Amino acid sequence: MSASLSPAPWDGTALPSEPEARAHRLPLALKLAYTAFMAVLVPTYGWYYGPTNFLYFCDIALILTLVGLWTESALLVSMCAVGILAPQVIWVADFAAGLFGMPLTGMTDYMFKSENSAFLRGLSLFHGWLPFLLVYLVWRLGYDRRAWTAWSGLAVVVLAICFLAMPAPRPDPGLTPVNINYVWGMSDTAAQTWMPAWAWFGLLVAGIPLALCGPTHFVLRAVMPAAIRR
Repeated sequence: MSASLSPAPWDGTALPSEPEARAHRLPLALKLAYTAFMAVLVPTYGWYYGPTNFLYFCDIALILTLVGLWTESALLVSMCAVGILAPQVIWVADFAAGLFGMPLTGMTDYMFKSENSAFLRGLSLFHGWLPFLLVYLVWRLGYDRRAWTAWSGLAVVVLAICFLAMPAPRPDPGLTPVNINYVWGMSDTAAQTWMPAWAWFGLLVAGIPLALCGPTHFVLRAVMPAAIRR
């Protein structure tokens, strides 16, 4: 008699679900290209702007995205997406309006200053493509619902550091980062005068998690697949 064919005995290891089986699904070429970009941006920004420049939320997101790409961490890329998608949309809108001489908020004024080199301004164009990359990464890895809370906590800590320890706006800041994350208003040359400084800071502490990140969280939660916690 011929031996009957039967499946190998189960060794007790949990079989991966279909989403889990799709783990490690970020292209190596994407990881290498992003790493190459960061290998240029980080030392360049560090040289010209100094280390405090990396307190900007967008730069924090760049670094977390790099780690999230290589570790394929849904939490890290979800934090970046929930944290900066809305602000980057505002950045893109302000930059587009600035091209026609009609800036909306002034947050992209530095992109039109001739004293800033074309190379530095070219690097800053990551604001335009990073949101799309994050949407792709969240679609591939899933949206981790813990991201809103995690980014909000991080944002409050960073805002406090920027408000209490980093330089305020001044008439000629040059390349030195001032008014990081707009804790003194929307201009790098003068603090806002609409309200007391502490009230503006409190508005950011409450408004960024609730008004900017909150709606993004609910949209991502509704339209993106849920992350599989490994």
